[in-house]
Amino acid sequence: MNELLKKIANQLTQYLQTKMEYRAHRPLSGGDINQVFLLKTTERGRFFVKINKASRLDMFLAEHAALEEIRESNTLQTPEPILAGVVGNHAFLVMEFIDMGAGTPRSEEALGHGLARMHQITKPVGSTAPATFGWYRNNTIGSTRQINQQEQSWGIFWREHRIGPQLRWAAERGASSTLLQKGEQLLTEIEPLLETGSPIPSLLHGDLWSGNWSTAKSGEPVIYDPALYYGDREADLAMTELFGGFSSRFYSAYSEIWLLEDGYNWRKNLYNLYHILNHFNLFGGDYGRQAERIVDTILPGS
Repeated sequence: MNELLKKIANQLTQYLQTKMEYRAHRPLSGGDINQVFLLKTTERGRFFVKINKASRLDMFLAEHAALEEIRESNTLQTPEPILAGVVGNHAFLVMEFIDMGAGTPRSEEALGHGLARMHQITKPVGSTAPATFGWYRNNTIGSTRQINQQEQSWGIFWREHRIGPQLRWAAERGASSTLLQKGEQLLTEIEPLLETGSPIPSLLHGDLWSGNWSTAKSGEPVIYDPALYYGDREADLAMTELFGGFSSRFYSAYSEIWLLEDGYNWRKNLYNLYHILNHFNLFGGDYGRQAERIVDTILPGS
């Protein structure tokens, strides 16, 4: 790994056109999909580095673009992406290293305020036209391909590019016939169900659980590992409830900027179904039965 990180440091030197040499590195925790390291250099200090197989370069390029999009919104802090590339059999992403500290009620409040402001971003970077649902490129949710084909209709987007693909992959993964039958029925209901709200294409993190945000030593919240697209803001908020870890102060702060609409408490089940199906496709186990229970709460008359 020493030689690989030295080569990455060399590419970084050329890209930044500055004098800099590899000094040391150490592995960091939290790398479920990628290997992650703190890279120490002379002159330019520390960098955060993700490494995976060379075939996953597009995943890193998409993350680079997503981090730039969030930074351009001037709403929440996120690491500055610096360079994505390939060295031999490995793809890498280098980004700013941010010293993290302990979360506080103030940082949770700032996260709620900042997320609401981020959701009020409805025009992509460099565009004067409102966003459509989706994004200009595909990316990943965890290690799963996330399809972001742009649509004018939120219901069509959620059916065709979120729940539909996950159900197809679940069939390949050996999901129960009951889940697949109920899932097919649900697909016919998604459009009318989502017409009950009035979603607009908001800038979303896309994978906002408690493991994808922290607090910088400065006290400011930091979000990272985005699965970015433009969609109904409720999809981000729904995921914050899925695995816990967000305080009541966070939700109160969000509501101070932008109140939720009536119907969120049942629509969030449809949004979180996407993540539960994805977890089934990644890990199997009881996630299939959990997905079936969620479908039962959504389908009319069930």
